[in-house]
Amino acid sequence: MLTIAISKGRILKDTLPLLAEAGIEPSEDLSKTRKLIVPSVCGNVNLVIIRATDVPTFVEYGAADVGITGKDTLVEHGSDNLYEPLDLNIAKCRLMTAIVTGKELPSGKIRVASKYVSLTEQYFAKQGQQVEIIKLYGSMELAPIVGLADCIVDLVDTGNTLKANGMEPLDLIMNISSRLVINKASMKMKHQQIKALVNKLEVAVENRR
Repeated sequence: MLTIAISKGRILKDTLPLLAEAGIEPSEDLSKTRKLIVPSVCGNVNLVIIRATDVPTFVEYGAADVGITGKDTLVEHGSDNLYEPLDLNIAKCRLMTAIVTGKELPSGKIRVASKYVSLTEQYFAKQGQQVEIIKLYGSMELAPIVGLADCIVDLVDTGNTLKANGMEPLDLIMNISSRLVINKASMKMKHQQIKALVNKLEVAVENRR
């Protein structure tokens, strides 16, 4: 049995057609079921549906053999114990700084709101900028509006959410897409099955280019 951990939300929606091309389809409608583990129609694969931030942990510790999550999550997780053989080229967006429209960052130390503490620290350290990072888990756009932070670091897709809240993107930190990651022990023990999956997904990704 092969266990694949998949991020909820947009990544899941974009992943399912790729998995279908690789011959893996859930036995139930994932938009309707509340189950967290759903067998595949083929019977030898289980799909585990979890939060994006938990995917690297599940794969690293062997609770899942394979995982699919965003590059932002993988970099923030920061583990060397995962194989990352394939960019699935789905759920694309950008990790950016953003500020209130028309405002400028103050001189000296600034306050930055983000759930990406490690990525934010790394980015501003490279810029030689002193920062105080305020960790938030959502509604990031509120922070500068209410004076909690000078700017935010968050994912930007269309930019419509920023615009609707009187904000604008500033600097690009990283282009993001979803990646396939593999547990190192599983790669040895289930090599043929995982290699076959990687090969099929490579073809599916290439067919979409």
